[in-house]
Amino acid sequence: MREAFAAPGFRRLFIGLSASMFGDSLMLIVLSMWVKALTHSNGRAGLTFFWMVVPALFAPVFGMFVDRVRRRPLLIWGNIASAAIVLPLLFVHDAGDVWIIYFVALLYGVSFIVIPAGLNGLLKELIPEDLLVEANASLSTIKESFRLIGPLAGAGLFAAVGGGAVAIVDAASFLVAAAAVANLKLSEVKPDRRNQHWRAEMSAGARHIVREPILKHVLVALALTIFVIGFMESAVYAILDAFHKPVEFVGVIVTVQGVGAIAGGLTSSRLIRRLSEAGGIAVGLGVMAASMAVVAGVPVLWVVLVATVLLGYSLPLLIIAANTLIQVRTPNALMGRVSTATELLLGVPQAVSIALGALLVTLINYQWVYALMAVATSASVVYLTIALRGRLFTPEQQGQAALADT
Repeated sequence: MREAFAAPGFRRLFIGLSASMFGDSLMLIVLSMWVKALTHSNGRAGLTFFWMVVPALFAPVFGMFVDRVRRRPLLIWGNIASAAIVLPLLFVHDAGDVWIIYFVALLYGVSFIVIPAGLNGLLKELIPEDLLVEANASLSTIKESFRLIGPLAGAGLFAAVGGGAVAIVDAASFLVAAAAVANLKLSEVKPDRRNQHWRAEMSAGARHIVREPILKHVLVALALTIFVIGFMESAVYAILDAFHKPVEFVGVIVTVQGVGAIAGGLTSSRLIRRLSEAGGIAVGLGVMAASMAVVAGVPVLWVVLVATVLLGYSLPLLIIAANTLIQVRTPNALMGRVSTATELLLGVPQAVSIALGALLVTLINYQWVYALMAVATSASVVYLTIALRGRLFTPEQQGQAALADT
């Protein structure tokens, strides 16, 4: 991953993004913990993440505007806006204020669409194409590393002084990221603003995905998995209840997951270069399915924690491979729309999954929930193996994206 840091500006961008990632690692766990603490409901806690993925339904609209502006100012103002949207949390005091947490989660979801879409385009401008996998691996590794300290720190800060303090830290982290991007020296290509009907412009990202067979099949496999993986947002609290652990113990689970994620982040770039992006995703899905099967089959806490390490390993492998695949197989003029079309393709099943998971944990044991996830994730591996037979584990020449705008 050292090569990526030699690219001008990447080190500064990495520092700024690391700050905002740390803020996220504190806040994301606290939002659902806060709802659980106020309402004592596993389902309502899980629904926090549902509101976070609802904006994915409108992702193509965001993508159309992302591709109309330069990435650097978009990321500057996007991070400043993200700092502002968490401040309403300072007014949450009791169960009657849970709607404020949900509202902030909704706005957080918008940030999670716009900023990554802009970042994908910025990275393609800033980093040579053959180093994109290293850049993505570096960012993913530091993000997952914060799982070691962020959830525990967030849970501790929440327990000691409340969620308002976490909101202030998170807001400050976004401002650091905005300052880092503002200090980048980058000569960006002026966005293409050819006159198109808004419907054709907005759907260009989806049409590119459909025409790009490897990207299409990979995203379908990921969507099939995400349709069930959202069950975990509520199931994790059911695990706490099953082992008679307090709500703060979720920080321990997420931190344990971070141990595996660091290992995944550190080894992913080498694995992806050897197997291809699609092959890396297939391996990541296989590891994820195995970890879910262990949780479903062995109701022992230390075994669940070991399986969580495996789950953590799979996540950065999937994220790095998917991000790199999108970047190298998409022209920069379409990057925002392809990124947000991907958010729609993955966000809709995630929203359904989280809502369904909130219901399932009230009806069946967490082991059955994890068994369902293991079966569905295994089916995704089978689909990807069949759809890309002969090409799944064959690294292809970089930069074969269709360059024609649609």
